[in-house]
Amino acid sequence: MRMEGEGGEAATAAPGQLKRALIDSTAGAIAGGISRTVTSPLDVIKIRFQVQLEPTSSWDLVRRNMTAPSKYTGMLQATKDIFREEGLPVVKGFWRGNVPALLMVMPYTAIQFAVLHKLKTFAAGSSKTEDHIHLSPYLSYISGALAGCTATVGSYPFDLLRTILASQGEPKVYPTMRSAFVDITRTRGFRGLYAGLSPTLVEIVPYAGLQFGMYDTFKRWTMAWNHHRSSTTSFTSTDDSLSSFQLFVCGLAAGTCAKLVCHPLDVVKKRFQVDSAFSIMIVKRFSSFEIEGLQRHPRYGARVEHHAYKNMFDALRQILQIEGWAGLYKGIVPSTVKAAPAGAITFLAYEFTSDWLESILT
Repeated sequence: MRMEGEGGEAATAAPGQLKRALIDSTAGAIAGGISRTVTSPLDVIKIRFQVQLEPTSSWDLVRRNMTAPSKYTGMLQATKDIFREEGLPVVKGFWRGNVPALLMVMPYTAIQFAVLHKLKTFAAGSSKTEDHIHLSPYLSYISGALAGCTATVGSYPFDLLRTILASQGEPKVYPTMRSAFVDITRTRGFRGLYAGLSPTLVEIVPYAGLQFGMYDTFKRWTMAWNHHRSSTTSFTSTDDSLSSFQLFVCGLAAGTCAKLVCHPLDVVKKRFQVDSAFSIMIVKRFSSFEIEGLQRHPRYGARVEHHAYKNMFDALRQILQIEGWAGLYKGIVPSTVKAAPAGAITFLAYEFTSDWLESILT
């Protein structure tokens, strides 16, 4: 009888686990898609800054006594320049690479939230979301880091294609995601689609760990503050639910903290991607000779040469040597301005979508 009971529990648990994974992955995909589309313009500006070898501020040009101007020297200037050169509709410039970005972000967040919930369920011994908030900070950080690594490997080729399309500018070499995909696989094989994966994984461990760990930490602090407020005022709610505004602020703070700490690794990743992904001929309208490196028009400044970096540590060394510490923080303003609301929107959309899906599936 005992064996029959255990078998029955296992049989009923399997559909429940499948439903939970479906809820987490669907909610994660929707949340990632919404967040990515809303913040796409900031992501394009960030990538343009990160792959530009010249200084990205007028002050840095003056400090280094450089006479040759940089292509982009500030968020406002970059916004005006992209709009003027790439024109209407604005989707041409500010949402360039958004399709591969969505193809990257949606499976990424789907995998990430599904794996995260599974890991937290294992660590907490309960599949209830309300029990996961009481996990120790260390387990929250570790769960987030492992979920981020899993999601990165599963969606990385789209991240590479997104970076390439967003960094080109006008005139562009690759008009579509398909042309970029075909050329990379033809010249570098399947491995070319995973160029820069190592620094990406090195980046995602602290970033995902910090983002999810800090989000849980801020939620715990906010819950404690709500309980304290209810005990000292006429505010009578004693449950652990947070308002939409509070969830938004927790996501905002978590995204900001994670991005400020991990941005240098993101710069190295972008440089490594454009360094490793190309080994092809520049089209005739750009030049009459063969050159290796990131294909962009000469007006976009110095070219990131193919095999310029031996590995990510060499990339760090060269960036520091040639561009100084400022080189590791290129694009930090649009990156942080993007990461903060992106994190907030992702977490808020996930919480609402997850609750909604759970209500209609139960």
